[in-house]
Amino acid sequence: MRIALAIVYIWFGALKIIGISPAGDLVEETVFWFKPEIFIPVLGLCEVLIGLGLLIKRLVPLTIVLLLLHMIATIFPLFILTEACFDAFPYRPTLVGQYIIKNLVLVAGALVIAGKHNSNYCSQQ
Repeated sequence: MRIALAIVYIWFGALKIIGISPAGDLVEETVFWFKPEIFIPVLGLCEVLIGLGLLIKRLVPLTIVLLLLHMIATIFPLFILTEACFDAFPYRPTLVGQYIIKNLVLVAGALVIAGKHNSNYCSQQ
């Protein structure tokens, strides 16, 4: 689970860094007050760092916190750009809405990783 999440974060982050992310327009519309040519690559770098943090076991607790904060931010378009996320609010999401809603799976994975990491830490004490 940890490695799968790391791959997703590194991959999607790298796409933002090199400027070919399919989510670039969504990010730009959501955080319109930042210059996208700066914000999107910085966001991508943060995502890559989260991915790398998942690969280093001793960084997992901090990384999970950062991942969950990132996930909170990713739901903003559901409320800010409702028309882009739903054909019929709240039950028929567009492809963009589905892209965001699937993050619930990433959150669940992060919580599983956190629980496993915590139980491993407790059993070592």
